[in-house]
Amino acid sequence: MPVKLLMGNEALGLGAIHAGVNFVSGYPGTPSTEVLEAVAKHNDGSIHVEWSTNEKAALEAAAGAAYAGARALVTMKQVGLNVASDPLMTLSYIGVEGGLVIVVADDPGPISSQTEQDTRNFAQFAKVPLFDPASPGEAYAMIQDAFELSERHHTPVIVRPTTRVSHACGTVKTRGGVADCGAAFQNPTLDDDDASWERHVPSGFTKDTQRWVVFPRTSYLNHGKVEKRAAAIAEELSFGYRPNRIEMSGMGHAEATCAFAERGDKRFELGIACGGISYHYVMEALEMCGLELPVLKIGTPYPFPAKLATEFLEAVDEVLCVEELDPIIERELNFLCGFEFLANTVHGKLDGYFGYAGEQSVEAICDVLADVADLHNETNVSDQIVSLPKPELPPRPPVLCAGCPHRASFYAVKRAVGKRKAIFCGDIGCYTLGNAAPLDMVDTCLCMGGGITVAQGIETVDPDTLAFGFVGDSTFFASGITGVVNAVYNQHDMIVCILDNSTTAMTGQQPHPGTGRTMMGTEVPPLSIPRILEALGVDCQIVDPLDFEGAVQAVRDAIDKTGVRAIIFKSPCIYLEPPAHPAVKLDLDACIDCRACIKQLGCPALVVEDGHVAVDESLCYGCELCCKICPTDALREGGSDE
Repeated sequence: MPVKLLMGNEALGLGAIHAGVNFVSGYPGTPSTEVLEAVAKHNDGSIHVEWSTNEKAALEAAAGAAYAGARALVTMKQVGLNVASDPLMTLSYIGVEGGLVIVVADDPGPISSQTEQDTRNFAQFAKVPLFDPASPGEAYAMIQDAFELSERHHTPVIVRPTTRVSHACGTVKTRGGVADCGAAFQNPTLDDDDASWERHVPSGFTKDTQRWVVFPRTSYLNHGKVEKRAAAIAEELSFGYRPNRIEMSGMGHAEATCAFAERGDKRFELGIACGGISYHYVMEALEMCGLELPVLKIGTPYPFPAKLATEFLEAVDEVLCVEELDPIIERELNFLCGFEFLANTVHGKLDGYFGYAGEQSVEAICDVLADVADLHNETNVSDQIVSLPKPELPPRPPVLCAGCPHRASFYAVKRAVGKRKAIFCGDIGCYTLGNAAPLDMVDTCLCMGGGITVAQGIETVDPDTLAFGFVGDSTFFASGITGVVNAVYNQHDMIVCILDNSTTAMTGQQPHPGTGRTMMGTEVPPLSIPRILEALGVDCQIVDPLDFEGAVQAVRDAIDKTGVRAIIFKSPCIYLEPPAHPAVKLDLDACIDCRACIKQLGCPALVVEDGHVAVDESLCYGCELCCKICPTDALREGGSDE
């Protein structure tokens, strides 16, 4: 049984393969992206893997595969679940035949998302079981358990890693075992890339309109079945499922569990309840504080393992709940206290011990433990805490890469608009970074595809405003087309700017319908954005944003027109192609140090050294945009110094 160092998302992908997954779909979004890519990396061709056009399409396709008895996996980030919520809510009622697992990566912080929404709430809302892994090893085990639970109860199941689980690395025992859970799985393999593990063979689709077709009466009857299903799963997971357990801190898992079970009639003044990555923070904090306390670890927040939690509550007087984002565990324990007539006091977010926003940390837990321990006359707890000095880190705001064609696109629009009254509605992707000074070209950013439609609302209410809606090529296919259709149908007056860099750059260069290739490695005819716009009756221009004067003129031409019109700024991401030109050169004799290049473009390759403008040649991509705006021609095309 090999032990491997795996990133959490790799462990999830590998675990899905070892569970015999047949169909994998998803939409890229940090921190979830690497799950699907891990499956693709180890795929021998027998697993269908696709980047779908958006999360809704991904879940619906996977549902069809699961209807036909396949084991299907869908991957997305937490805001992607909003897009997929329509089919998810109904799937909970209809159910599946094969296993259907949805990996939804949450992003406390948030580090790379527009919200901190907690998918545990969504699981309760949709009445879909949820597994909450605390480490890469547990993620590897849980995704296999999730497939088995899904098939056993004919329900979709969510696995919810958070960023620090998705992107952390840990030791994982593969081929049927796992470091954290120690459970035996049904699909052992000889090696990660060996095709000899037991395959899951889909049963095929069986027609049954009473089962697969949604009618109001069917939904009414299924609602009762869903509630009974949740109760049965909660009972099943309360005892005997290791990720849900009570243990004493400061011991190994087996010893710690036995120590609590053998406590007799002993009660504890304080216990800790936690789940996910917060479990590891808690165990480290307890060690630092020198405290030995009972810990309730929740691995399946929904359905909540109520019987296990009740056993814990009966052994403690007060509970400190440690969890990221919403107080899910805390609310469940408070509910149980009332339901079971228990006199426990439950602390956490609801009474202000912890804040709602951001990630948890060992330091924050230590601070709260020190305060709570003082109330219980635990001496010298504060003295036990050893804090390492934290270095002062320089601020590093996100910025468009040097040479990014989006910078030229934004600047061309800005130059063409001039002093006209205009609104620039942005979108989710690299181009969100156009909001930063000195470009200042993103006035709104709501959700994927939202820039196009938000611009329509503003233009309607404020008709003398020149309305621009920005979208990327990947996002155009994901959710931008709908907004364009809406604009044409409702006769809006706006300019759609499609920043086409031929990839999904923000999440790592994934293909999309316009790139001409799939995740199965197949070359396919790329869908043409200009032809789609033409079919919708939208006047369209295509321009290279690095042809700066041509780009500015294209925007001016669009401004002079009315109705819905589009400009496609087409230039590949710098990571797709090597630089076409060497780094630009600066003629210090010609430079008047006006710093227009820095003040107008904000390119990270343009810096100030010894009080003068300089070019960082290690960053410069040679796009030569700065050369086109320098008033004294001090910035020039690179090349030989001779």
